[in-house]
This record gives sequence, structure tokens and C-alpha cells, in this order.
Amino acid sequence: MALSGAILLGLGSMLGTGVFVSIGIAAGVAGPSLMVATALAAVVALANGLSSAQLAAAHPVSGGTYEYGYRWLTPALGFSAGWLFVLAKSASAATAALGLAGYLLNLWGPVHRGLQTALAVGATLLITALVAGGIRRSNRTNAIVVSITVLVLMLLVATSAPLVVPAELDHFRPLVPGMAGDGGWSALLHGAALMFVAYTGYGRIATLGEEVREPERTIPRAIIATMAMVAALYLGVAFAGIGVLGAEGFGLAAEETAAPLGVVADRIGLPVLPQLVAVAAITAMVGVLLNLLLGLSRVLLAMARRGDAPAIFRRVDERRSSPVASVWGCGIIVAGLALLGDVRVTWSFSAFTVLIYYAITNLAALRLPAGERRYPRWIAAAGLAACLGLAFFVDLVVLLSGLGLLVLGLLVRAYRSTRSSGSS
Repeated sequence: MALSGAILLGLGSMLGTGVFVSIGIAAGVAGPSLMVATALAAVVALANGLSSAQLAAAHPVSGGTYEYGYRWLTPALGFSAGWLFVLAKSASAATAALGLAGYLLNLWGPVHRGLQTALAVGATLLITALVAGGIRRSNRTNAIVVSITVLVLMLLVATSAPLVVPAELDHFRPLVPGMAGDGGWSALLHGAALMFVAYTGYGRIATLGEEVREPERTIPRAIIATMAMVAALYLGVAFAGIGVLGAEGFGLAAEETAAPLGVVADRIGLPVLPQLVAVAAITAMVGVLLNLLLGLSRVLLAMARRGDAPAIFRRVDERRSSPVASVWGCGIIVAGLALLGDVRVTWSFSAFTVLIYYAITNLAALRLPAGERRYPRWIAAAGLAACLGLAFFVDLVVLLSGLGLLVLGLLVRAYRSTRSSGSS
């Protein structure tokens, strides 16, 4: 695979729930400062992407930070990474399912919350069945979906510009908050925490060591190029959303419909644009659900093989080459989270857990021997500090829930370990 192929794969992994749903959620938190929060999140994600890339090069196995934690840190931190990954990506997948339902329903009028939740759960279970049956997302399909998504987003931004400039530029003030009023810097950092998750598809590029030519040069270049392109698209969409609806209106559109760009397209008033946005969002979200269920099930499989998850999840259907039990286990978790019916809750929970997960990633990168390190240690140190810092700017209830589930997972692991030792 050449550099262009790696970039295309990265775009396919990043352009989904983040641009079609969470950017509106972040606008409701950060206000006009969303533009700055989006850029800040990209810088943090870039540091983490480079840490992930050098870890993947040094230890090219499935399981990501779950495996890196075991190898370079401690079993408890390795388990924590695996457990946090399952929690974070399940919440992200639930957000994608609710977004898919929101965009579909928005085509026919006001979004009914109960119907949206039922449709999200149904879509999750349907895609789970397809993944359990051995379906994969081909590179050709990925290229088509990415092309449609990018073109539609560019059209949305271009058609919004005449409405925003110069008439609605007041919507972007204050671009950088003061220490008081409108949440100040706390709101900006909260928004950055929410936007950080929108960039985390770079992990797929980091694991391409055996699939690309000259991985030492290609992988970091692909991560940097993809991050720059995605950041530019996110900033363009933030410009369109805030410019057309105002930050508060953009945030309300996300919370009430889970289809904020559909509301923006409706307000622009260009014929067919709402339908194009809906098609791009739905296809992107289906891809997100498919990819997340594939990734989640493989991590749960790895955890079961090490004894960190119930033995039933070790089973692989050889005929379909699919860990069916793991796929369905993850699908049920995602469907359960989708039943919450609130994209702000699911995305905020994903933000906290994924930030702690990547803090462990950076900590593992700091422990790499000098001979296996590809980038200066300060990159991993900066990523670690930024992840831990941003994690504590999410809503307090979300923070406490995430910490509580992490502690619960560690207690269950300790109990299983004690029971296993006692029986032997």
C-alpha cells in the first residue's frame, strides 16, 4: 500500500461520527471557541498518533494498547487499556447508531426521540449480525464512501459561505474566551476533549506496518497528512455550523436530532443538499459501526485469550473466520448504550474513556527502549499530559461514571484472578 492508500484508509476511519454528530455537541459546550478547540484536539491527537505508530512498529500485534500495556507497563494497566477501549468504542459506536437514525429520520421531518432510539438499536443489531457472519469493509467501498463524504462536506461548507460572510460573523465572537463568562477556558478545553475522539481513527494507520511500503517513512507521513486534511474539514464544518445556526443553535441541533449537519443543510436552503448530507452521513455511520464492531470484537477476543474476559469470547467460528461470541457481546453492549438515546451522554463518556486509554498509550511509548523509539520522548510526554489534562474537563457525572467502571473492571479482574489461583 502506498502513502495515498494509507491516507485514504485514515480518512475512512476518521470521517464519521465526529464530523456528522460530535462537532455539534462540542459547539454546544465550547461555543464560538469550537474553532480553537478543534485545532487543539488535532495537535493532541497528532502526538498520540505518533506514539501509537512507534508502538505498533515495535510490537506489531492485534490488540493495540491492551497488548502494549502488558508488554511495557503492568498487567493491571494492560487490562485497563483493554477495558477502557471496549467502553470508549462501544459508546462511540452507540453515538454513531443514534446519528445514523437521526439523519435518516431528519429526512422526513422532526426527529422523534423514541423512534430514533429504536431505529439505532435495530441498526446496531443488524450490523452486528453482518459482522458476526464474517463481512468486512473493502478498500474499494472505503474509497467510495470517503469520496462521497468529502465532496458533500465541501459542498456544505461552500454553500454556507455566502450566508455567513459577512452577515453572521458575530456568531464567531469571542473566538478565544476570557477567563470568565461563557464557560471561559474550561468550556474550550471541554470542547477539545469532545473533539479529540473525532480524530482517533489514526490508530488504523498506526497498525499498517506490514501493509505499506517503507513503513518508517510512510506511516508518520500518512498520520500527519490525514490529520491535517481532517482538521481542515472539521474547521470548515464548524465554520458552516456556527455561521449558519450560531454555536447555541448548532449544539441544540446535535442534542435534539443527532443530525446537526442536516439542520444546517435545511437552513442553507439549497435543493437536494439535505438529502446529499443525509446519504453521506448514513453511509459514513454504517462504516463507523462496521469498523468499530470489528475492532471491538478483536480486542475482546484478545482479552478472553489472556483470561481478562469470559472464556466464551475466545471462540472463533472457523467457517466464517469470525469470533461470533465476541462480536455479539460487543453488539449487545453498543445496543444497550444506544438505548440511552442521548448522543451528548454517549459521546462524552467515549471522550473520557478514550482519553485515559491514550494516556496509557503514551505512557507505554515513554517506556520504549531507545533502540525501538522513532520519535523524541517529549512527544509521548506531551501526549500523556494533554490526555490526562483534557480527561478531567468532561462533565463530572461522566467522569465519575468512567472512573467507577474502570475500578469495577479492575475489581472483577482481581476476583477472577484470585478465584483462578484458588482453584489451581
